[in-house]
Amino acid sequence: MASNNFIDYVKINCRSGRGGAGSHHFFRAKGLPNGGPDGGDGGRGGHIILEGSSQLWTLLHLQYQKHLIAKPGENGGENLRTGAQGEDIVIQVPLGTVARDAETGEKRLEITEHGQRLILTPGGRGGLGNDHFKSATNQAPTYAQPGEPGIDEWIILELKLLADVGLVGLPNAGKSTLLSVVSAARPKIADYAFTTLVPNLGVVAYRDYQSFVMADIPGIIEGAAEGKGLGTRFLRHIERNATLLFMISCDSPDIAAEYQVLLGELEQFNPELLDKKRLLAITKSDMLDDELEEEIRQTLPTDLPTVFISSLTNKNIQKLKDMIWQALHAKG
Repeated sequence: MASNNFIDYVKINCRSGRGGAGSHHFFRAKGLPNGGPDGGDGGRGGHIILEGSSQLWTLLHLQYQKHLIAKPGENGGENLRTGAQGEDIVIQVPLGTVARDAETGEKRLEITEHGQRLILTPGGRGGLGNDHFKSATNQAPTYAQPGEPGIDEWIILELKLLADVGLVGLPNAGKSTLLSVVSAARPKIADYAFTTLVPNLGVVAYRDYQSFVMADIPGIIEGAAEGKGLGTRFLRHIERNATLLFMISCDSPDIAAEYQVLLGELEQFNPELLDKKRLLAITKSDMLDDELEEEIRQTLPTDLPTVFISSLTNKNIQKLKDMIWQALHAKG
């Protein structure tokens, strides 16, 4: 995922097709000048449909496609002929896409599986032809229903990355470096804050040809929930992660306090994030000797599994993978 191509938020205008009008035709033939009603129904207007695709990772293809207009249904015809349905518009989106009403913010639907199709904006129903309205007291109805109008609305599409484990930490905690070591992902790495400006995904190979997906989320800082730094723009990607791996550098002046800052920002964004399984990795531990490592260990939170790692020397990287795998497959 190139950073300049990662789009996780778009606002689009959806206009479904109007339904076709029902026909108020009467059958006429030689010898039958007063045939009965035979008007057919109008066709349904075109839907706008979202379809999940595991081949997509971004909403980039919709960034410049702001208006989606479905075709109307055709009018009904004589001899009970039903009008053709309007052609649907099918939009492929990445797994983890959520659709919301742009005005109310109400969640409409979410796409989580490959090939899953859900109607985003339904087309108008076709009108009934006059054949439906005949009765013993009204054998020649001249009335037929008009088609329902289509819907014209603005929709927000948000992408929440589907990953097994999300990396959570302050800028320069070593998240991107770890992802580059354990997967084929190549995120931007540098020695300044906010190097990672967009989330990155990597598939981590595990034992016996198994694997899991890891997401590197741009660094959080204190006050992110109020909009500082990159704010909460990317925190929604953590909502889809089964396990959260907190990463704190061993040279942090107060690891326990930094961990509480990260927890606090997640709680302000969405308290349910605190219900996820958590692991803690102390990074850059190649700078530590055994004595310093033990000294730091005494200050660490005791309510979650902890490991000292180094992406530079591969210290405890396999142990970290084992811990993640166990957390992902633990019951409860």
